[in-house]
Amino acid sequence: MTTTRHPSAARRAPRPQPDTGRPAGARIPLARLFTAENRNYYLLMGVTLFLVAFGLVMVLSSSFVTEISADASPFGVFVRQSLYAIIGIPLMLVASRMPSRFWKRWAWPALLVGGALQLLVFIPGIGWGYGGNQNWIQIGGVNAQPSEFVKIALIVWIAWVLSAKQDLLGDWKHVALPIAPVAGIAILFVLIGNDLGTAMIMILIVLGCLFFAGVRLRFLGVAVIGIAILGAMFAMASSSRSSRISTWLNGCTEQDYSGTCWQVLHGTWALANGGIFGVGLGNSKAAWNWLPHAESDFIFAIIGEELGLVGATVVLILFVILAIAFIRIIRSTGDPFARITTAGVMVWVIGQAFVNIAVVLGVLPVLGVPLPLISAGGSALIANLLGIGVVLSLARRSDRDTSEVVQPAFGARLMPSEGMRRQ
Repeated sequence: MTTTRHPSAARRAPRPQPDTGRPAGARIPLARLFTAENRNYYLLMGVTLFLVAFGLVMVLSSSFVTEISADASPFGVFVRQSLYAIIGIPLMLVASRMPSRFWKRWAWPALLVGGALQLLVFIPGIGWGYGGNQNWIQIGGVNAQPSEFVKIALIVWIAWVLSAKQDLLGDWKHVALPIAPVAGIAILFVLIGNDLGTAMIMILIVLGCLFFAGVRLRFLGVAVIGIAILGAMFAMASSSRSSRISTWLNGCTEQDYSGTCWQVLHGTWALANGGIFGVGLGNSKAAWNWLPHAESDFIFAIIGEELGLVGATVVLILFVILAIAFIRIIRSTGDPFARITTAGVMVWVIGQAFVNIAVVLGVLPVLGVPLPLISAGGSALIANLLGIGVVLSLARRSDRDTSEVVQPAFGARLMPSEGMRRQ
């Protein structure tokens, strides 16, 4: 007796696959490589890309007159900043695809490489300074500021250490002994180059990571008091820094107009000239060589002049939305490493943004820190985008358990806590 198969059964039968010599599980759908897992990813990336694009417009608007007066191409600064964005955005996207174990494994090597690059600023012929700060290197015609990359390396390293010691953070020795020497040396290298602004941002990053890791507030209070005392001593050790602080505290005089008050006053006048709606893109008067570093440290003054109070407020709102995106990622994850890393990048980007704006408004003395994602500067832009890329990689996995224990490269070891093993 012969049996016949139902036509539907034949349709359900699997088709034979050609032998390609590769395991069946090795083929991954291409669409999965470019699929985010939650809205926080899109929110953070969208605001970041908008700020970068907006920054390119403002860099062009604030620099073209200065470039023309220097007999250079009016698009010189804009083209360079665009090239940095072309490098930084793909780097951010590549970083967003990396698993958290990748960042844990390379935390130590990245910090060591960053420290080595920071030491190069003191080597004649490679390192160079500007405005009293020795914080740049030049290799093969390429300029870079190593301290910007030390920031992200320090964030990842601190997050890795503190996430492995979650159950031991009540003991000050387990907090101070690993963190203080390493972070202190990294910050000391920057201070030796007289870059107080960058050092302050790095200190803010370290304190932010400790706070979001759950370190006791009394430990942080002692650290803040000690840092404040050392910072005041360092600030008064330089006549340039002490004069800027004195001007900030006591106000400007006629004698200071052409000195320490020049940049601050012209930044204030630029903001006042903008009014409510601004004078229009490209119509800034301060950018006509009246305001030093109009395209970098004081670009917010140009934003206020050309786009008015409305444009300046929009920039503030965008950074608030960026902060909300970071906070949403922190709240959505149960992984201590992801939480601390995201918090560190948030404190870095948002904290530096409001420090820059406070300097332009005269709330803080001039510190020489750029406005993240907007100001001209290749190292700062690429480092900011790389840091946000790390957070994006963690945001994609915020609902997963990514707290596996990973030993770092180069043989460095750190024993996880009991809480880490239970996760």
